[in-house]
Parts: sequence; structure tokens; C-alpha cells
Amino acid sequence: MTSLSTLARRIDAATPPDRDRAVDALRALAILGVVLGHWLVTALVSDTGTLRTASPLHYLPELTPISWVFQTLAVFFLVGGHVGVRSYLAARERGTDYRTWLTARTARLFRPVVAVLVVWTAAAALMLLSGAEPQTVHTLGKLVLSPLWFLLVFTALTAATPLVVRLHPLWPLAVVAHVDLIRFGFDGLQELGWINVAAGWLVPYTLGALWARGGLGRRTGRNLLVCGAAATAALIVWAGYPASMVGVPGAEVSNLNPPTLAAVCFGLAQCGLALMLLGPLRRAMRRPLAWAAIALLNLSAMTVFLWHQTAMMAVTATGLLAGRPLAGLHTTPEGVDWILARLAWLPVFALALAVCWTAFRAYETGERGRNEQQRGRSRVAVSPSRVTRRREATHA
Repeated sequence: MTSLSTLARRIDAATPPDRDRAVDALRALAILGVVLGHWLVTALVSDTGTLRTASPLHYLPELTPISWVFQTLAVFFLVGGHVGVRSYLAARERGTDYRTWLTARTARLFRPVVAVLVVWTAAAALMLLSGAEPQTVHTLGKLVLSPLWFLLVFTALTAATPLVVRLHPLWPLAVVAHVDLIRFGFDGLQELGWINVAAGWLVPYTLGALWARGGLGRRTGRNLLVCGAAATAALIVWAGYPASMVGVPGAEVSNLNPPTLAAVCFGLAQCGLALMLLGPLRRAMRRPLAWAAIALLNLSAMTVFLWHQTAMMAVTATGLLAGRPLAGLHTTPEGVDWILARLAWLPVFALALAVCWTAFRAYETGERGRNEQQRGRSRVAVSPSRVTRRREATHA
């Protein structure tokens, strides 16, 4: 405990005094929400020698409120827009060109992706060569790769920051509403819904940009929470939108794939709640231990995001060695017993994720690249002496 307190005080002292720690706390909470949400609503069922995905929300619709708590991507895009615009405006004041700014913003996002792709390409090849069912490999690969859509959308919005820096959130919200009206109101082309992948997440991103420019009033958070929640409830009750804010296998319509107007309105309610929590979070982040935990998580947030599904799958695969399906791990998620068992597995998932974090966090923080550069310098420094010794030997 003494060493933890010392580390926390060092992190606290090293943090710039003008840094808004509440923004980092919101980002960390959003990432944790996604991780816990996936662990709770994604099950890998062992069935006739293969693994298939299943969701407790399909068998237990009364668990739908779980999706309201853990579907926190809107908060992440809110923070992304806020931080991205502030970073872009600061870079422009320093005279940094757009390309340099964008490279710096996106490099940290994609360094850890390379590690995931390399490891899972090798793992998939080994599984297929060892006789694993192709359907099982496909299921596992899909769980690993599915979170990457988020990075692609977030990168595209980051790249468009100079264009959307002054775009009001009502404009992309209107696009989402019109797309849904065509899709559901007039039975139009369903493929139009993919427009909402950009427009839907642009709503919280531009809201974050407006926040960065000081365009939000004191009551904005409360108004967004009340109006967003009321609009979401109305769309569910009277317009027939699904109540779940994540996709449910077998459901005719998903609120998330692609985003619907209900999901966007719900995201606005979440953003409103996030803005209302800024004050309490700022007070909480004055405590060195609390701030140290948030700061360390933010340093490797993408590593946690990219490897949390791998951690769950590693525990699931290891559990198969027991020779029988384990409750909450391989069984169909259709009862209270499964819920209690899954909750008991969460600490094991977290431990596996800690192992992945230890192994791969250097790809995100850049420590691996720095270490390679240092080794390169060492080789350069040593090589002249070797040449000198060879020349002396030749003369001798």
C-alpha cells in the first residue's frame, strides 16, 4: 500500500495543473462500460464440438436495462470530439500542419491494432491446421475483429475534425432522423442505414466539439438527459424501436448495427448525464489514488479495448479442458443461474485481460519502439570499436 500511495502521489504531481481530469475519467468509464457490457451479454456456447455466440438478452429480455448501462460509446465519442478539437486548435496555434497533427493523433490508435492482427492471424492458422472447426474459428475471429469498426469510424471523424469543428450536432441528428424515416416509415432501402454509422456517431462527436469551444450552457447536461431519455422512450413505445441498445441475435432490428435514431437519442441522454457528472468527477479526481487509476487506464485504453474479447475467449477455451460445459462459460445464457455464474467469471476475465495488458501495452505506449531505438543506438555505438579491433588485428 505504501508503494501504491507513492506511485499515486508521483502521478498526481506529474499531471499538469490545467488538465481536466474529469474528461479522462469519462473516457475511462466509457471503455470500462464497453468491456463489461461485452463480457455480460456475449456468451460462447459449446455445441456439438463448435463454439457459437449467444446473448442472454435473447433468452432473458428482462435484462435489457443492462444495455442501457454498459452501451457507453456515445460518451467516448463525446470525449473524443472535445479532446480532438482542443488538440487541433492548439496545434494550429503552434503552427503545426494538419498532416503532422493527424499522424500524431492516430498513431497511438493503430499501433496496438497491428499486434492484435498478427497474433490472431497466427492463432487462426494454427487452429485450422490443428483441426478446429472452421465455424469456431470464424466465431472467434468475428469477436476479435468486430470492435475494429469503432476505430475506423473514430479515425474518420478525427480526420474530419477541421471540417466539423463548427458543425452543430442538430445537423447530423437530422440526417439520422431522415434516414430512419425512409427506412422504417416508408419501407425504403435498408442499406441507407449505413449512412448513420457516420452521421449517428457524428452527433456526440460534434457535441464534444461544441463543448470544447465553450458552446454548452450550465443546463445543457440536464436538458440533454431529460430530452434524450424522453425521445428514446417515445421511439421505443410508439415507433416500435427495440428497447435494447445493443444488437440481440435473432432480432429483426438492431439499434446499433447500424445506429438508429433511438440509439442516437439515447446517446444524447448519456452525454447529458456525463456532463452533469463533471463536477463530482473533478472532486473525486483530486484524490491521488483515484486519479492514478484513471491515468494508468487511459495510458493503455486501446490495449484494454482491443484485447478484452481475447481475454474472455482465452478463459472460455481453457475451461474446455474440464471436459464438460461450465456454467456461465459454455452453457446457454437462459436463466438466473447463468447470470450468477457469469458474474463469478468476471474476475477471471479481468485477470486474463491483465495478462494481455502486460504483454501488449508497450505497443500502445510506444515503449517497444523506444526500446528498439535504444538498442539500435547501442549497436551503432559499439560497432566502431569492433571495426578498430579488426583493423588492429589485421595490422598485427
